[in-house]
Amino acid sequence: MKYRVGIDVGSTHTDAVIIDENANLVSATKTQTTPDVTTGIIEALRKVLEKSNVPRDSIASVMFGTTHVLNAIVQRKGLGKVGVIRIGLPATLAIEPMLDWPSDLREAVNGGVAMVRGGHEYTGEEIDKLDEESLRKAVKNLAEKGVEALAISSVFSIVNPEHEERAREIAQEVSPGIPVVLSHEIATIGLLERENATILNAATIPVMKRVMSSLRKAMDNLGLEHAEIYFAQNDGTIASREYVEKFPIFTVIAPISNSIRGAYVLTGIPNAIVVDTGGTTSNIGALVNGYPREALEIELAGVRTNIRAPDIIAVGLAGGSIVKVSNGDIEVGPISVGYRLIEEGVAWGGNTLTATDIALAKGAMTIEDPRCKPERVRQRVPAELIEKVYNYMVAKLEESIDRIKTRPDPETVILVGGGSAMWPKKLNGAKEVIRPEAAQYANAVGAATALIGATVEKAFSYDSTKREQAISITRAEAEKKAVEAGADPSTLQVAEVEEVAMPYLPGNAVKIRVKVIGKLKLR
Repeated sequence: MKYRVGIDVGSTHTDAVIIDENANLVSATKTQTTPDVTTGIIEALRKVLEKSNVPRDSIASVMFGTTHVLNAIVQRKGLGKVGVIRIGLPATLAIEPMLDWPSDLREAVNGGVAMVRGGHEYTGEEIDKLDEESLRKAVKNLAEKGVEALAISSVFSIVNPEHEERAREIAQEVSPGIPVVLSHEIATIGLLERENATILNAATIPVMKRVMSSLRKAMDNLGLEHAEIYFAQNDGTIASREYVEKFPIFTVIAPISNSIRGAYVLTGIPNAIVVDTGGTTSNIGALVNGYPREALEIELAGVRTNIRAPDIIAVGLAGGSIVKVSNGDIEVGPISVGYRLIEEGVAWGGNTLTATDIALAKGAMTIEDPRCKPERVRQRVPAELIEKVYNYMVAKLEESIDRIKTRPDPETVILVGGGSAMWPKKLNGAKEVIRPEAAQYANAVGAATALIGATVEKAFSYDSTKREQAISITRAEAEKKAVEAGADPSTLQVAEVEEVAMPYLPGNAVKIRVKVIGKLKLR
């Protein structure tokens, strides 16, 4: 019997599970998330291995869902200097690269900018020839400045990536060994958002390499030197170590997707609203055919991007949220005591009233901890106020659920996460409310059971390319990416095909998106 370990990092806790070949939960544990993230991951891995008694040589792979990349961007720490090259002159001069970025993030990342002639129309025809001489000079100048990676973006490269690919060849000739990131491999239509995502990806390559090195060393020390490393991606799939070292931006908010995917694994329900309540926030998203519904764009630390990412609403309402009542006005969150709940919560003898305290006093939940005494809350807070605050919390959650829904009909709501026990069994706007067993470990379960996946989005003119051919081209690229990410080619299947008309462009323009999934290719 071979086993998988899934580890997922939340803002308050880091969860770890061991899953067998039949997707059965063998062991699970929860530890505190540490400021450096890695320490908490290693501790969770150590604890779940000791708790399970599963032989170390039976662990085939370890799947990580981490916040390393997001933390690096938000905190502006450890980011590499990036040389930015935009291919698009004489067009694209109106807005310079990184113009609307937060100044401190731009300063941390910007290693120099160059703009050269080239690019394509949405039909795939050249706007202008690629200026290779200017490109060579630009690469040479940026390399001399000491940039750690190059981010290359070209107009409509998702239709025709020829200029970006040629630019990479030239860059590797001029400066061998420098990482080169191409925008058509990162994101979709929208030059500025795609360029932003490409720059952030290039800047976080050094971050991911350091993370990989420390995790590999820790696994070796724990007797898992034979186990493969995989990382959860933003769309609910996983990818190999080698793949995410090239594309770290695809992991930036993976823990949220892990929870949504884990809700599907634990319930078998492919379409539902998922509420993941932790210690600091509740993230609300939608399951569509077993995977997170994706957003059209996402803002990362003040930077607009259009990478694949789950469509979520984050609410500062969770287990550790601090409750304040002043002159009859109720405020719950967004400030949270986090992992200090068992020290500061009133039910544990502390002096900070939290959402968990209210739920305990209301009788909505129980916690098997001899130190936890709900009567402490009832002694300090009037029953009428407990009822009022709890109803306020539930109404706030129901409002957020309504915002994520795309239709007025009641839908199934799945509750997961360590703080999910505080919610009632009935919610307005919900057809049914389900809290599965092991709900508190849904994020790690999602990571451990995920399939390899890849998504490709391209634009076509149906006047010049037949529909079947356009879908076939997009599917082939998605399959190629899935194999690069670690999928067994014989297991690939199309999970989703989406066509969106672009009426603002002539020539019967359309955007096609294909998602391909497959099983791990065992090494």
